[in-house]
Amino acid sequence: MKNSRGSLVRPHPLPESASRPVVTPLSPSVVYASDTPDALDAQYEGRVHGYTYSREGHPNADVVAARLDGMEGVAGGVVTGSGMAAVSAVLLGLLKAGDHVIGGNQLYGRSLRMMKEDLPRLDIATSLADPGDVKAVEAAIRPETKLILVEAVSNPTLRVADIDGLAKLAKDRGILLAVDNTFTTPRAFRPFEHGADIVIHSITKLLAGHSDVMLGWVAAKDPALAQRLRVFSVTAGLTASPFDCWLAERGMLTFDLRFERAQATAAALADHLATLPGVKRVIYPMRADHPDHTRAAALLQGQGCNMVSFELKGGREAANAFTRAAEGLSFAPTLGDVGTTLSHPASSSHRALTPEERAALGLSEGFFRVSVGLEEPKALLAIFAEAVAAAVPGA
Repeated sequence: MKNSRGSLVRPHPLPESASRPVVTPLSPSVVYASDTPDALDAQYEGRVHGYTYSREGHPNADVVAARLDGMEGVAGGVVTGSGMAAVSAVLLGLLKAGDHVIGGNQLYGRSLRMMKEDLPRLDIATSLADPGDVKAVEAAIRPETKLILVEAVSNPTLRVADIDGLAKLAKDRGILLAVDNTFTTPRAFRPFEHGADIVIHSITKLLAGHSDVMLGWVAAKDPALAQRLRVFSVTAGLTASPFDCWLAERGMLTFDLRFERAQATAAALADHLATLPGVKRVIYPMRADHPDHTRAAALLQGQGCNMVSFELKGGREAANAFTRAAEGLSFAPTLGDVGTTLSHPASSSHRALTPEERAALGLSEGFFRVSVGLEEPKALLAIFAEAVAAAVPGA
């Protein structure tokens, strides 16, 4: 006897409506049903748009990708499960055994680890060079060099890469240039407009902005490269969670407002820190004493972003005292939250490096990276003044 419709587990489609939701619906479904095998063929062959299996794409990821595509001025970007998943899509999806890649010598710690340990294990050779020195990067090029990977502004030392010079070098030598634009964001800098072939973001950070999302994004100007990145991401399971994408879209709606507020406070904090006796040095791209100030002013067009780095006098003991005294601020290895966070690279992002390697990058035990949030500026400056005084008494 045939089952009645009411006894089926999933008998009905979504209710029809003459109106539509204002907020993007969350679509957690792993699978999507098609009417016929012919209809499924049409989707896989690109004759119609549709979803099949969420590892291959889902509506919430497409909404976030389209928004970031528009911000960066490109089409076909892929949302991944983290910023490092986006980096992995580039390095593992485009390179093969026997290739050579050059990385900026001040990359994020996990990117450095991949360059130093994981790629060589796969017979992909790597070199590191100063991305602010085009001649140094050129000297590292080999016949088998296929890719240059840099950060527009480095994590955590806030050095500014010579993107224009690197783009010309890469084009002249037939090498791909990939730029991690996480710190700068499209609000301050758009790498495709300066000759980059590939752009990477950790959406986890300032774009989503609430420390409750783990996502990345990667896009290529060349559609063939973009397709290779997409296929590898799907095959390797670098898929983004629908829920994280849904949260990220919410965060990105207020991104411009958050960026402007946090950037203004960051500039004030950098100048304030420079006046405190216990602070050895301050790094902020818009300050005249930044080593790449001229390049930063031209490349970022006056945008300093929300990151400030500084070095305390007194080493690890002072660092411990500082975090204890910085009441109300989170000491956590992250950035881009609505609240200000403190990061200590020697004990977090760059802990895998030897003390000598950290010293070469300028990362002492007293070095901190600050991700400035949305606090009232005067209150934030007062917290830092009190914490520095507690960390370096009598300085």
